[in-house]
Amino acid sequence: MMAVTLAAAVAVGVTLGLFGGGGSILTVPLLIYLAGLPARTAIAVSLFVVAATSLAAAVGHARAGRIRWRTGLIFGLAGMAGAYGGGLLGPHLPEPLLLAGFAVMMSATAIAMIRGRRPREPRPTGSDLPLAHVVLEGVAVGVVTGLVGAGGGFLVVPALVLLGGLPMGIAVGTSLLVIAMKSLAGLAGYLQSVTIDWTLALPVAAAAVAGGLLGGALAGRIDGDRLRRAFGWFVLVMGVFMLVQQAPAPLGAALTVAAALGGLAVLACRILTRRNAHPPRLGRAFRACLLPQPRGAADDR
Repeated sequence: MMAVTLAAAVAVGVTLGLFGGGGSILTVPLLIYLAGLPARTAIAVSLFVVAATSLAAAVGHARAGRIRWRTGLIFGLAGMAGAYGGGLLGPHLPEPLLLAGFAVMMSATAIAMIRGRRPREPRPTGSDLPLAHVVLEGVAVGVVTGLVGAGGGFLVVPALVLLGGLPMGIAVGTSLLVIAMKSLAGLAGYLQSVTIDWTLALPVAAAAVAGGLLGGALAGRIDGDRLRRAFGWFVLVMGVFMLVQQAPAPLGAALTVAAALGGLAVLACRILTRRNAHPPRLGRAFRACLLPQPRGAADDR
């Protein structure tokens, strides 16, 4: 089983190298379902793995000048405070609650990956950094990271763009520094009451780092947008599966039926809108299916 776990860790690293934020979200399920770790231990090990892979990925961005150190350190220090608090609190929460929270985080990450990164207007470069907003945002995102063991890159990048005034490319690189800092702080909080088997954690982290380097090398050679959406749907299915497992039996059955119906609805929308040269985003696909369109609209596209 160790070999299977390490192979899966390489795959997780490849997704991180290919997609950036959101790629490491499967680390906790990997550790629970393949390595057989309890939820709290899996979250603690995930924080270590996420920190290691983020630091390794940040090296290339730093060499290319895509990390804004001052903004990243301010946001990261605030995130460390929140993550350490979340790491202290997490081990004392019921495991079903932790896993349900992680499942919600997975679903949010999946939706962000399916939608893709939309261009955002950064804050004017000449204005002062809104420290109060940056600190509050950093603490809030850090608490989430510390509690459930996920990096939260889909939350960090928009915050760095909107509050830090960073261009998207630099925000992505800077977010890796932030994620590593708050993941280490969350790990420190968990280590106050959780013991980690380092003979498992170190090989898993090394495998994930190796996968991240491989994914980074492959990133420019494949259709990243289409693969990201496919991976997002897979993560969404996993998130719903974990959420159903933590729900009481009647609610779990209802969630399963709702998820199945939702999947069928999305599939129907994709089939009906397949004539488009460029597939619409999720919201537009639903609107295209549910709302009447003007005559000739399909031809115009």
